[in-house]
Amino acid sequence: MTLLTTVFAAAICTAIWYKNESARELKVSTLCFMYWGASLMWLIDAIFEYGEAGAEFFTPAPLDMLNDLFLGLSVVAFGLVIWLVILLVKDPKGIVRKALLKK
Repeated sequence: MTLLTTVFAAAICTAIWYKNESARELKVSTLCFMYWGASLMWLIDAIFEYGEAGAEFFTPAPLDMLNDLFLGLSVVAFGLVIWLVILLVKDPKGIVRKALLKK
């Protein structure tokens, strides 16, 4: 479930980045890299877990699937938080700078 969650998030971010010119300015590529990196990490984890568990890997308990879904969603949320911090620090459109200088 963690792999599916991060792959869907990565695919959605990549589509937004590819289709929208302002998304490139807002560093959505950083978010894409984070999600694709997390997807790669979960893929490697799944490969090694399959090596250990064998066929049991494909029949997880419902509670394990729910825990994996929550973990995947928290990874996606944490990636968004990191991206927002990067966006606020870099301030590509100068909005934060204008707001601070206004006061």
